Amino acid sequence: MRERKDGVVAQETTKKSLRDQAYEELRDRIIDLRLSPGQRLVERDLAAELAISRIPLREALQMLEREGLVVIVPRQGAIVAPFTVADVRDLFDVRESLEVLAARLAAERATTADLAVLRDQLNAARDATARGDQAAIAAANAGFHAVIVEISGNPLLQSLLRPLESRVRWLFHLTKERDPGTQCEEHELLYAAIADHDPAAAAEIAYRHVASGREPSIALSEKWSMPAIDPVSATRTRQRTPQRDSMRLVRGEA
Repeated sequence: MRERKDGVVAQETTKKSLRDQAYEELRDRIIDLRLSPGQRLVERDLAAELAISRIPLREALQMLEREGLVVIVPRQGAIVAPFTVADVRDLFDVRESLEVLAARLAAERATTADLAVLRDQLNAARDATARGDQAAIAAANAGFHAVIVEISGNPLLQSLLRPLESRVRWLFHLTKERDPGTQCEEHELLYAAIADHDPAAAAEIAYRHVASGREPSIALSEKWSMPAIDPVSATRTRQRTPQRDSMRLVRGEA
């Protein structure tokens, strides 16, 4: 495996297109909540801020829409996708199945090099937890799960889970009140099972780990979840930032 950075597999050194640069910048802003769920995305403003034309910007927004991070209304505009309690439940349903399979396969196939990368993610999470750096904690913990998917060596499984990686990182930011120390301990147990090449133990621990986060995450989501909104109305309004108490809660404001 190639070295990972901030929870994402590092790509070969290539010059990124304007579309890809815009996609990564907007994705990171959504994940770390600089752009709030339900917030209107104004093409004119974003194109000027990112110093690109509207064509690569629209392509980037379409990529984000495919990942479930953006809702686009044709000929009208786009908003950051609202993240609801139902969305949280759906995400956990998928994770409880596919991440368990990934852990099982990783335990069967992990190499010494793979384990070193996985250990680096654990160390990054512990360092971030010690510093109280919420953004780094979310990135490292999501990255730990992403590394396991890569180690699984199953291209179909990877193609199914890769589009969810951004939403998992987003969830970790939105539920940052969960005890990150507990997550580190659970990740240590999962790492040990994978390092021991024990597929049954890895699958069981992975299931317990994901399942244990379901109810706390759903409870926390009640603080910031949004009711069903009409994207057409949301993109028609001139208001660019949702004026909701739940959005202030997401950002940790009083």
